[in-house]
Amino acid sequence: MSMIFQFEHVTQQWDAVYGKWRPKPFDLVNLKTVLSKWQLALSEDGWNSLFWGNHDLPRAVSRYGNVTGYHVESAKMLATALHLLKGTPFVYQGEEIGMTNVPFTSIEQYRDIETINMHRLHVEAGLSPEEFIRGANENGRDNARTPMQWSAAPYGGFSTGVPWIEVNPNYPKVNAEAAIKDEKSIWNHYRKLIALRKTHPVIVYGEYRSWLDQHPDVFVYTRTLDRSWIIVVANFTPRDITLSLPTELAINGECLICNYEPVHMIGETVELKPYETFAIECK
Repeated sequence: MSMIFQFEHVTQQWDAVYGKWRPKPFDLVNLKTVLSKWQLALSEDGWNSLFWGNHDLPRAVSRYGNVTGYHVESAKMLATALHLLKGTPFVYQGEEIGMTNVPFTSIEQYRDIETINMHRLHVEAGLSPEEFIRGANENGRDNARTPMQWSAAPYGGFSTGVPWIEVNPNYPKVNAEAAIKDEKSIWNHYRKLIALRKTHPVIVYGEYRSWLDQHPDVFVYTRTLDRSWIIVVANFTPRDITLSLPTELAINGECLICNYEPVHMIGETVELKPYETFAIECK
């Protein structure tokens, strides 16, 4: 069986002319369309590689979540929405502690040759250097290449020497040492998701089905295997949402994971907090 890495969900927010340097606003409907397309295309022949980021991509929580008001909640939501899909999840270094994009202000802070060359071409074409930096801070490759934030020590505990690129200035708060000590951290949420995949065959082998495909704010899908099925609900916004669900999705079961209080039962409507996510299993 072939494992497929596809980047269609990554390019959904790139500008038609300027590419990733002028990203488009986030569109959840388009994202769901792409994710579902590949879930169904590889349901019987092939295997999905599930990922939000890698060494060439921006930090997931900065790209799809909210690092200012709901950093922890949105990072956990993104982890849940991805890890309970069919396929093999990949966690890029720092994603499990919620590392964010870097707030660089000048091209001299960058090391990525692509970013440096594109900056020169954009400026020579008469475009604003400030606008380019904004785009690079959102989508540039150096976002994923700043030193791993191990602790609140100088340089994030990465090295006793000066690293090749600046450490993200939020390292005193966002670091592995702090995450490991916090039972409610993003890191511990990832550990729970990985453990669930090892103990619940429906997450590995279950049939995928998406629901409410045109809803602009919420991602809903189910996984079904024999008599076991789970529903995954994820609010991608910083707003409270009242969600109307089809009667087929009414469920009373075990809450496998959540980022607020456990939810064991849902009916025709469900109230979602900002970036709330949960998964319920019914057997």
